Amino acid sequence: MISGAPIAQFAIIVATVLGLWIGARALVDSTVRIARRFGVSELTIGLTIVAIGTSTPELVVSVDAALAGLGEIGVGNVVGSNAYNLAFILGAVSLLRVIPVERSLVHRDGGALVLSTLVGFWVLFDRTMTRVEGALLVAAFVAYTAYVVRDERTAHSIETEYADSRVTGAIPARFSHRARDALLLAGGLALVLSSGHYMVEAASTLARGAGVSDWAIGGTIVAAGTSTPELAVSLVAMRQGHVGMSVGNVVGSNVFNMLGILGIASLLRPLAVGGAAIETLAWLTVLTVVMVAALWSGRRLSRSEGVLFVCSELARWTLGLLRIFG
Repeated sequence: MISGAPIAQFAIIVATVLGLWIGARALVDSTVRIARRFGVSELTIGLTIVAIGTSTPELVVSVDAALAGLGEIGVGNVVGSNAYNLAFILGAVSLLRVIPVERSLVHRDGGALVLSTLVGFWVLFDRTMTRVEGALLVAAFVAYTAYVVRDERTAHSIETEYADSRVTGAIPARFSHRARDALLLAGGLALVLSSGHYMVEAASTLARGAGVSDWAIGGTIVAAGTSTPELAVSLVAMRQGHVGMSVGNVVGSNVFNMLGILGIASLLRPLAVGGAAIETLAWLTVLTVVMVAALWSGRRLSRSEGVLFVCSELARWTLGLLRIFG
């Protein structure tokens, strides 16, 4: 018979996942409307604004975990989210339709994705991340974002545009629309912040009560929960024909998670992880290289490739929860 406390903690996790999803969607919707008034392409929005917006749950959960001294949940959340984003989300999206990929995404952003993953692996190889290392990761993310924005403005290398054509200048908006977007942005951020805090508390309680390691919980259940905004946005964007936003959201989120989120968390409090972290980081590194290589080879992700990636994520979950791997 399951006691009342675990049931209550599970209910909290379910409620906070819903809160994270609703809050992140409100946050993303408002920022996208604001950005579109200035004619920014959908791939650039996916790589920057949408990616950061949908990664807000990971940021909140990892920072909250770091401040609470739960480094394994904080790092596990980022590593697990990145594996989930690549294998499950892109795999699931490819089942809807074959994903064509732009040259700029494969060459520029694919390279950044692989490099950021390798850097994260290298920094955490000694099982710690110091404040100095965190500062360097944050600086690297700022430099990457600045380069993407500059490339958008000067090289015009982004090929995919909005379905209703690109906007060439700021669109006059009534004050009511601006006020609505500001309220949605603030409300979405507040909901994400509160939901992330309670998710970490509930997940930590369940991890210890069920005998499952903090790393396994952070890298599976919490990771999937905080990645629900990326899943929702990518699926909706793909169904509406916004391929650049769908794929860019995943790639940008992973770069932000590895550089920005881990960097910010370790700046607040140095992170420490166990040996399981190295195993999962190695898995993520191989997965990232294989995914980028698959996209590089044919500039597309087929349905059969998507099935293989989804199955790899299901295998990681099974091995992790059974305490066989990671």
